Amino acid sequence: MYPTQAPTPPAQELDGSAAENTVAVGADRVLTLLAQGELELLGLLPGSSNYTLLALVSDGDLEALAVYKPQQGERPLWDFAEGSLCLREVAAFLLSRMLGWPRVPPTVLRQGPNGLGAVQFFVQADPEAHYLTFARNYPAEGQRIALFDFLTNNADRKSGHCLLDSAGRVWCIDHGITFHADYKLRTVIWEFAGQPIPQPLLEDLQALRVRLAQSDGETEALARLLSPREMGALRRRLKHLLRAETFPEPGPYRAIPWPPV
Repeated sequence: MYPTQAPTPPAQELDGSAAENTVAVGADRVLTLLAQGELELLGLLPGSSNYTLLALVSDGDLEALAVYKPQQGERPLWDFAEGSLCLREVAAFLLSRMLGWPRVPPTVLRQGPNGLGAVQFFVQADPEAHYLTFARNYPAEGQRIALFDFLTNNADRKSGHCLLDSAGRVWCIDHGITFHADYKLRTVIWEFAGQPIPQPLLEDLQALRVRLAQSDGETEALARLLSPREMGALRRRLKHLLRAETFPEPGPYRAIPWPPV
């Protein structure tokens, strides 16, 4: 019998406070744990459109909660390649790491009890908080997420996909419907539309453009997760931001996901 809500995490070295843990333990060690640790399924997470499970991942005395999204549990979509959503989850994490923002929990692609899937560090967050409840206190984070969602062409940035952890830091999750080559952007974050992009963020975007033009390990890893057409579209969206130097505005199609939270 699956639980109707996520169980309370057991005593462990990594307790889900991702902001502190990835600093104290080290992001690379967290990624290694997620990629190589033993994965024990704890139950289904409620409210997910795809098959999403809470898991305990452990390696010796190090363990953490994780979200496991197996490829075979993905609901088919007419406009996204079958079995590609877990790849896009990992691609979003890689891009956030290359860019330096926003905070996307460490995510890897690996085999699990239900086959290949994305495994993401579970962030303990305030269940009552979502973007529309805390946005006014975090404008800089909102700007980063807005730009990131344009870059990734996020078709489903609901307010509830932004989490506020116990340290008061904002995290972004649920990036399965991203990186399509055709324009798909749907988000609740439009309050910056048409405004100038702050210079430090433009510099980060320019640095990303340089990296994507090179063949370093992370760029190559990103290219293995996406199609050549999707990689080309990512570069074009980045070029557009650098040329316009303003936050994107809603397109001609439905610009807000449903439900918005």
